[in-house]
Amino acid sequence: MEEVTVAVRGISLNVLVSGPADGSPVLLVHGNCSSADFWRPLLRHLPPTLRIVAPDLRGYGRSETAPVDAGRGLRDFADDVAALLDDPALFPGGGPVTVAAHSMGCGVAMQLLVDHPERVSALLLEAPLSPYGFGGTRDLDGTPTTADFAGTGGGGANPDFVRRIAAGDRADDGPTSPLAVLRTAYVADPASLGDDEQLLLDTVLSTAIGDDNYPGDSKPSENWPGIAPGDRGVLNTMAPNHFTIAADLVAVTPKPPITWVRGDKDAIVSDTSFFDLAFLGSIGAVPGWPGADACPPQPMIGQTRAVLDRYAAAGGAYTEVVYENCGHSPHVERPTEVAAELRKLL
Repeated sequence: MEEVTVAVRGISLNVLVSGPADGSPVLLVHGNCSSADFWRPLLRHLPPTLRIVAPDLRGYGRSETAPVDAGRGLRDFADDVAALLDDPALFPGGGPVTVAAHSMGCGVAMQLLVDHPERVSALLLEAPLSPYGFGGTRDLDGTPTTADFAGTGGGGANPDFVRRIAAGDRADDGPTSPLAVLRTAYVADPASLGDDEQLLLDTVLSTAIGDDNYPGDSKPSENWPGIAPGDRGVLNTMAPNHFTIAADLVAVTPKPPITWVRGDKDAIVSDTSFFDLAFLGSIGAVPGWPGADACPPQPMIGQTRAVLDRYAAAGGAYTEVVYENCGHSPHVERPTEVAAELRKLL
């Protein structure tokens, strides 16, 4: 792939580009603690006739480390991506594009669709962030668990994992090392990483660390577990006080077809997520949990399905595809199958 630097909204983004200028346009949006290179396992299974554009989001990969205003939810990322769509060198045709996104990137893609519905012809959501954000909600309607959304945002990151990313730590000497997290949380079977393991680890370690980037700042809370989301940085963009897009997604017009792909062993986005402090409290991994009535785990899968059902009832269409014995990154673990789903959308 060609690697180019593109100026958007006052910052520089690194962008991977491949395929003919007149090929069917596909935009790939990576997730948190990764970069555009995280798509490499999928790219090998896509036809060369596609026009592929895969940016490193701000603060990831080789893009500029620019602050992220969490008060705008995921719009800093979505606005950056929208600016790329206007670049004739990247998308000479200028028409709508098929968007494939992973994890946090799915929230970016949802925001892009809501803000620019005419620019999106189809959407593939892989292990998507719930339309009600990450953590802090109790039911399929996204009802907040507490008034200040305690237990979500920047304060919820494991500090040793953050420290090891900042240090560029490549060791596998404990559960919080980036390599161990890649092997246990990003995929269900570490063997699926294969020869790409070090490349994919590079994407994790490319994450910019700090209050303005990952994980972001936090505020004290009187509610368990004693933290509430701040207004700066990546994890706060996904806190449910800053990102709740369900109603806008259901109302968007026109409604492109959506394919939702996920693994049944996803450790990050699930109804029993090991990154949801409420679930960790329920299994005794975080002390002081006040119980299921006060602080139930977030039903992430159920929320996404409920919102997409409403999307379909309002005139849209979606397909849910579940891979058995697959984790958070189906395009790494099942690249041929995910590539086939993307070709269907095209």
